[in-house]
Amino acid sequence: MNTITLPDELNLTPSVSIAVFDYESNTEIDKQQVLLNKNTFSFLQEGSKEVFSNNSSYAIDNTQFLLMKSGHCLMTEKLSNDSKFYRSILFFFSEEDVLNFIRKFELQSSKTKKFYSTYSFHYDVFIKRFVNSLLDISKLSKTIQTKILKTKFEEIMLYLIEQKGVDFLYSLINNNDNQTQKFIQTIESNRLTKLTLKELSFLSNMSISTFKREFEKQFHSSPSKWFLDKRLEHSAFLLKNKSKRPSDIFEEVGYESLSNFIQAFKTKFGVTPKQYQSS
Repeated sequence: MNTITLPDELNLTPSVSIAVFDYESNTEIDKQQVLLNKNTFSFLQEGSKEVFSNNSSYAIDNTQFLLMKSGHCLMTEKLSNDSKFYRSILFFFSEEDVLNFIRKFELQSSKTKKFYSTYSFHYDVFIKRFVNSLLDISKLSKTIQTKILKTKFEEIMLYLIEQKGVDFLYSLINNNDNQTQKFIQTIESNRLTKLTLKELSFLSNMSISTFKREFEKQFHSSPSKWFLDKRLEHSAFLLKNKSKRPSDIFEEVGYESLSNFIQAFKTKFGVTPKQYQSS
């Protein structure tokens, strides 16, 4: 699967840092490799969306919208059941825009040590009006758009800070230069997502061969064995703490049949799932 680079492939003016694009589609995509060259709001209007990044993943419908940090991600877009249509208003802005915003409003640094590449928010009346205003602005001349959108960027950021605090904002400028730490975080965050090695390699910005070498160096195990162990550990948690039946969870933890799951569970834990649950 080819990688899509956004917003470059939307034919927006390259020199403009803040831009809006009304994206519509009647074709579904599944885990499309996307390189975001800018931070992006995805104001979902029709359909549903799923995004995997290096340290977070979200599945949303059109009651929610996403804020995504620039970088590598995997994106799934599904059409709405009613209109058979997908639509998202994309609002792009640069890291420099974020830094200028922080300086202008003299914001205090976040105390959190947990930074994420993607955040999900629910729509409210204010946000819905804001998105409608973006659509109105997108119909104006490019010169006027550029001037107004700078103000609209400040508007949405000030509103979200008032509602949610500043953690999400500082995540957008958090550049973790420790590549090993980033790699480990990518693996740990996606241990239950059932992504392929190719998809995990893309999120890690590595070739598959480099990914395998780095994985074995950091985790002292092959990827297949490590992920298998993590999913079996998760299945044990579901059996013991969530009172789930083996037949309810074998697919969730990556097995095609109940019998294969029971055999793998017994190999790891020495007892069958039912025996483990009743012990």
